[in-house]
Amino acid sequence: MWWRRSERFEDEIDQLKKPDGKALIPWLLMAVGPASDLFNGRVGNPWPAGAGLAVFCVLYVLTVRSAFSPRLGSGPVPLRLLACLGATTLALSIGYGGNFPLLFVLVSLCVGSVASSRRILGLLLIPTSAAAGIVSGVHHESFWSTTSLSYGTFLSGLVVSVIITLFQAVDQLRSTRQELARAAVAQERLRFSRDLHDLLGHTLSVVVVKSEAARRLAPRNLDAALAQVADIEAVGRQALTEIREAVTGYREGSLSTELDRARSALTASDIEVVVQESGPPLPPQTEALLGWVVREGVTNVVRHSRASQATIELRTGGGHAHLTITDNGIGPAAAAAPDPHLPTGMGTGLRGLTERLAAAGGSLASGPAHGGGFRVAAVLPVEEAPL
Repeated sequence: MWWRRSERFEDEIDQLKKPDGKALIPWLLMAVGPASDLFNGRVGNPWPAGAGLAVFCVLYVLTVRSAFSPRLGSGPVPLRLLACLGATTLALSIGYGGNFPLLFVLVSLCVGSVASSRRILGLLLIPTSAAAGIVSGVHHESFWSTTSLSYGTFLSGLVVSVIITLFQAVDQLRSTRQELARAAVAQERLRFSRDLHDLLGHTLSVVVVKSEAARRLAPRNLDAALAQVADIEAVGRQALTEIREAVTGYREGSLSTELDRARSALTASDIEVVVQESGPPLPPQTEALLGWVVREGVTNVVRHSRASQATIELRTGGGHAHLTITDNGIGPAAAAAPDPHLPTGMGTGLRGLTERLAAAGGSLASGPAHGGGFRVAAVLPVEEAPL
């Protein structure tokens, strides 16, 4: 139906344009009242009055246009034009009376356009409305006519000021919404880059380790080497699947799958691994986050630790899940020069995991383990299922 909206309210807001003062120009029709006094002979000196009315109209248009001008709006020009407009209106109203005091309403519209703050609006609007009432009283108008003119003058400027303020607020909200949209895109890009770093870093580490194992085994045990090659093929295929799922945004890591991969990668690197699990099952979201911790922690062990033993311990209880990965190697901080902008032992992958766990209410700590080696410990809150 014609009275129904054809667009969403948000789309209508986006299409709103800043006021440019053109809507105030038609209000010059209020000058028809003083003009009728001229043509009907109710003014003693029509030519000076007509010239004054013409000057008023020109000053009104110039004041409105300058108030909304990007170049002149913040300067002194609008205020100076407004002062000339007010003086002209006061002189015409005192000198001729009749309908000329109605011009104070147009002056009030200009006051609402020029005022840049509530303080300035009050300092200009109150004297303008008071002057309209006083001039009307001087010409012996009735009490209600005087009151109506004074109140209408005050209300006109106030309404214009409120409308301009609302348009400015809408413009700021539009800018804020665009900035939030850009921030959301940047956050999603950061999340996606972290996912790809964790995913490809682990997968490529497994491929490198198994390739080295196949190269070592090939001269003396061809069947074992072929088994390693088959594992490389399986890991590659799984990586392709995971990348497709990550790109479409539907990838949810499985903790049990990551633990199996960790055993395979560590064993292929000649690292003895012990996995200890205790406690009730975890929610899918918690499993996904801890799966990333296992992936990154094991990747660091394989790449940097030069360890011979590693332990992965998962404990669930008391409303929290605790995952600890410990090795007896030299640790990533000793294997490579540390980044001065990161805490000791914390690389790009661990930093990304720290941010991700913090967003879920958890924490990640890494550093030297007691008795040597390196330790990564993650803690995540778990909502316990009701009995």
